[in-house]
Amino acid sequence: MYYRIRHRTRYYYSAPVHESLTEVRMHPRTEGRQRCLDYQLAVTPKARVHVYRDFLGNSVHHFGVPASHNELNIMAESVVEMKDFPDTPSGLAADAWDELDAEVKRGDYWEMILPSKFSRPTPLLLELVDKLGAVRRDDPLRLLRELNTRLHDSIDYVPETTTVDSPIDDALKQRKGVCQDFAHIMIAVVRNLGIPCRYVSGYLHRSGIEHGRSRENATHAWAEALLPSLGWVGFDPTNDLLAREGHIRTAVGRDYSDVPPTRGVFKGDAATAMAVAVSVTASDHLPPELAELVLPDEQSFPHDVLALNATSDKMKEWQRAQEVQQQQ
Repeated sequence: MYYRIRHRTRYYYSAPVHESLTEVRMHPRTEGRQRCLDYQLAVTPKARVHVYRDFLGNSVHHFGVPASHNELNIMAESVVEMKDFPDTPSGLAADAWDELDAEVKRGDYWEMILPSKFSRPTPLLLELVDKLGAVRRDDPLRLLRELNTRLHDSIDYVPETTTVDSPIDDALKQRKGVCQDFAHIMIAVVRNLGIPCRYVSGYLHRSGIEHGRSRENATHAWAEALLPSLGWVGFDPTNDLLAREGHIRTAVGRDYSDVPPTRGVFKGDAATAMAVAVSVTASDHLPPELAELVLPDEQSFPHDVLALNATSDKMKEWQRAQEVQQQQ
């Protein structure tokens, strides 16, 4: 399956600002069964875009706009190929807990076990742990499948009830939140079991998902846990799913603070408003403009980064897109 993702972010300033610096994490990862075939980034005002990889292998594009401006537009478009996922077993062997502990001891997973800014064991989280019976039993995979479902059933998905910097206690008190809250709570519960767990930022294409409750055409978040013989397995408690072909990964981190789609600063005394528009479309066929360029699976495809001016057709297309709130 092929997915085309269009992600536009617009920042509005109440007064002119200058010397803005921005980081963007919207470049889908290439690993496992996911391969990013093309990536383009457009920025207005026009800017020179640079890129580096962070310590977790996420692509981070960054740029500066020194001149005065009242608005900043960031448009990312990517094409991703996703291979079919093999079936995930219902459980693991009886000695899976011992295998997991041995693997953690051999590897470097401490950052995904220790508490982080948004995923930490608060008193309310520990109450939930007790309610869910989240203690080592059965085998790791069977237990996490159960916790994924029970967390989904324990908290309502209600858009715009929390913000990107809300602590998990806000969702735990209200018993409602957004995908980011579900991911943070799941991560905290799983880490409390001594299982490495990380945050995944990306997109979800909902084709074939009958009971999904997260928004269409929006960014999405879920958790990945390290399991013996399986590696990193994705759990989506928002929708009570294991991550499959429709879960498109852009970045991984300890929690949201490591992987926001955009982050930046500017000089000036101005209030800021942000609008986000996301579109994810699927196709059984590779887009024609890429068909002759794509290399075999074992080779990597070059990712183009473009800085387009405000008169481009792509900018006009994005200006007609419906705007939705980021990370809902």
